[in-house]
Amino acid sequence: MTTDQRRHAPGGGRFLREFIRSPLRTAAVLPSSPRLAAQMVVGVPERGEPVVVELGAGTGAFTAAVQGRLRGRGRHVVIELNDRFATELGRAFPSVEVVCDDAVHLPRLLAGLGVGPVDVVVSGLPWIAYAGRPPLIESVAQVLSPAGVYTQFAYTWTRWAAPARRLAGGLREAFEEVVTSTTVWRNLPPAVVYVARRPRVPAAERTATGT
Repeated sequence: MTTDQRRHAPGGGRFLREFIRSPLRTAAVLPSSPRLAAQMVVGVPERGEPVVVELGAGTGAFTAAVQGRLRGRGRHVVIELNDRFATELGRAFPSVEVVCDDAVHLPRLLAGLGVGPVDVVVSGLPWIAYAGRPPLIESVAQVLSPAGVYTQFAYTWTRWAAPARRLAGGLREAFEEVVTSTTVWRNLPPAVVYVARRPRVPAAERTATGT
């Protein structure tokens, strides 16, 4: 992260204040740790010109990690619902395209930006953000290329709750391969990362969405 990014990116205190102000828009209490961020961006290629889409960037922990992998290559789009975070992210990461909107509209938002098949989707949205909402996992699968990668984290203390189990099951229904990392203990709360590959989306649906 550059000096300018450190100066503009909101910290843990700001993150907590935003959660208190609007828990449904922020969804997590604290920003993710560098160790979790490193696990979340393992799917970002270190060569070529990949298209990376990030959902729920928050304070920019994953954004900085993605930028570190890209090193000026490819295209990096962030979808962030919290308007204050979106503004700060745009200032801190001028090379990143920041869209202040809800990730449930992912296919429409990317079509409006002229973004074709996506190579990697990095989701900073905790499972609680998916509860009772439209099928976001299916939308992610639709926008990914056939060889695309989707990374999603889950707090260990919520993994075994019924809603989280249903969402994890939905992940396995939408992708041919889902690998779960070991626990990232250096995060508060501790978390695991799901790495999903090869989306199970019929070719007709890809054609209909322009992917």
